[in-house]
Amino acid sequence: MSTLTASSATSAPSSIAASLGDSTIMLRRNFKHIARNPVTVFNAALMPVMMMLIFVYVFGNAFNVGEEYINYSTPGMLLLAISYGLSGTAVSVSSDMARGVINRFKVMDVSRGAVLTGHVVATMLTNAIAILAVIGVAFALGFRPSASAADWLGAIGLIVATSFAASWLTVALGMAAKTPESAGMAVVPLIMLPFLSSAVVPADQMGQGVRQFAQYQPFTPIIESLRGFLSGNPSGGYTAAALAWAAGFAILGYVWSRATFSKRA
Repeated sequence: MSTLTASSATSAPSSIAASLGDSTIMLRRNFKHIARNPVTVFNAALMPVMMMLIFVYVFGNAFNVGEEYINYSTPGMLLLAISYGLSGTAVSVSSDMARGVINRFKVMDVSRGAVLTGHVVATMLTNAIAILAVIGVAFALGFRPSASAADWLGAIGLIVATSFAASWLTVALGMAAKTPESAGMAVVPLIMLPFLSSAVVPADQMGQGVRQFAQYQPFTPIIESLRGFLSGNPSGGYTAAALAWAAGFAILGYVWSRATFSKRA
């Protein structure tokens, strides 16, 4: 009995170490792919910056938001920075499935969790680059948050949670897509949803029907929570709703991607 117990105790750390090693290898593989095709990162950072410039300089004076428009719009642009980087992940995951790469990894006894985690971590790091670009441009345009150090930590934590959840959901969509082209289209709703939220204009200034959709869709509480943190007036209600949505998306994406991996690989 003691021998079996010792063996089990030894195998658990070794399996964890093996999984971490596999995840590191998969992450390195994804980084090499990104390095060969840096357009993915460039687009993920460029498009939110371009949207920020358009909304601040072209449409900003048309919106009555009760504060400097750059301060109002920056939280929404941060969410756009996360959304725009998702298409490349979905296409990459679907390409791995279509070309049989996942099956080869399975034959090599690579942890299925490592294969999926590698894509998630690479996506989150790509998102981080885009977010830093947006924040840098926002400050250059006059963004002046009133957040304390604790508020900044709360905002960063929420951004990480949102990026994590969106990454897992995107991996699941890429795994479920039949072709890389359809995978790219599958994430379009995630890219478009911020535009139908309070990202660029308050929901109460929208028309009937659109206003209700904007108020109750998942991205609005995330944006409003970020807006509260960055303005120095965090909202417990919005933050609770935002974390609930993020947790739900993360769990859905994780369970869905693992189930699809087992079914298709």
